[in-house]
Amino acid sequence: MIRKFLCKVFNRKAPAAESIATLSIIPNKRHGIRRNQINPCALKVATTLQQGGFSAYIVGGAVRDLLLGLTPKDFDVATNATPEEIHKLFRRSRIIGRRFRLVHVMCGMETVEVSTFRGPSPDDEADSAAVPLTDQHGRLLQDNVFGSQEEDAVRRDFTVNALFYDPIKEEILDYLSGFDDIKAKKLRIIGDPEQRYREDPVRMLRAVRLGSKLDMQIDAETAKPIGDLAPLLQNVPPSRLFDEMLKLLLSGHSLSCVVELRARGLHHGLLPMLDVILEQPLGERFITIALKNTDERVRQNKPVSPGFLFAILLWHEVLANWNTLKASGEKPMPALFKAMDQILARQHKNLAIPRRFDAVIQEIWSMQPRFEARSGRQPFRLLAHPRFRAAYDFMQLRCESGELGAELGEWWKTFLSVDSEEREKMLPTQTSGKKPRKRRSRKKSSSSSAAPSGNATDQESS
Repeated sequence: MIRKFLCKVFNRKAPAAESIATLSIIPNKRHGIRRNQINPCALKVATTLQQGGFSAYIVGGAVRDLLLGLTPKDFDVATNATPEEIHKLFRRSRIIGRRFRLVHVMCGMETVEVSTFRGPSPDDEADSAAVPLTDQHGRLLQDNVFGSQEEDAVRRDFTVNALFYDPIKEEILDYLSGFDDIKAKKLRIIGDPEQRYREDPVRMLRAVRLGSKLDMQIDAETAKPIGDLAPLLQNVPPSRLFDEMLKLLLSGHSLSCVVELRARGLHHGLLPMLDVILEQPLGERFITIALKNTDERVRQNKPVSPGFLFAILLWHEVLANWNTLKASGEKPMPALFKAMDQILARQHKNLAIPRRFDAVIQEIWSMQPRFEARSGRQPFRLLAHPRFRAAYDFMQLRCESGELGAELGEWWKTFLSVDSEEREKMLPTQTSGKKPRKRRSRKKSSSSSAAPSGNATDQESS
């Protein structure tokens, strides 16, 4: 016990902040960010905290995006005030989180996330009674440690996300040369890459997403361990993987992100079928066209359905299963529903796609064969389906990729553009020369018609 105590006192590693952080204050004339570019709610929160005697800064992606000339999606605030102290200053606020407590401050319909500066995780390796902070793979299980601003900067993921903007002085505080990395278009992880990925494997996905979204080159040392550590994604809760995957797909750069995921081997824990899809000409074309369209919609601020996106990514796996089941003798529609259930059940283990999206995905898939059945009133019934538009767009992607004939897509485009009378004319006519069979009534003899009904059996037996 004495030896452990002495080792803990004399051999304790110096905090990372002391070894790699050097403060650089960047004035407004160098960075160019003005106070009026900050979201009014976030500006009010930071100002109120400073007036209350605390330090408070706009942090993370908002500062990074403003420096890159982009419009930030969120404005987060970091402070040296504790969650309880923050909560006292803002009437409309609530403390959230278990792994690390945060405060959500509401301004009208807006919400600003306020975090207390984080410190390094305590080194309790010599204390056998300490609660473990990491699992067997090095993933952080608890992170509820407060610290200084310098320590907070070192605890962040990438240098470009570790910048602090003071909205009062209009200065940027940079401890890790993140400002220079932004100018050089370089994405660099803070600290030892392998250790940081082990702490949170999702950082590997984030590196891919930010590299594509910000058009930045991932630093060589940052990229080096990713291939070997990709299996660690299997230890991340599926719900977290789904959230990160959704951010990736809705980044406006989903195509380059998906290609990069596969190139770095990160897809095996998320979308393992990408190997098969992207090696097939039709599959690669289908995914490419679909994700390009998605990226264009995101850039135009048009809505994109997550259900539609996952229907796209999983479709060719469903298609392969469906064809296999049909080849084994199963009828087409039962085979399709069976294939759908198999793929969704398998994917829930990897990504935990919320059940609310299952109905959208299944309806899009199950409606596909109905587009090919254009006889009778079937096109009109399909047109009235509440999920028609999503299924129609999906079918057009299949036509554009060459999976279905172009004639089918053109027919439906025309069908939608004309009035009811013209639609009636477009319906295929009966090509068969056979007339419908008429039901013939049974002729009754005069004797049988005159006989009482009770003697019918006697007539037949005679």
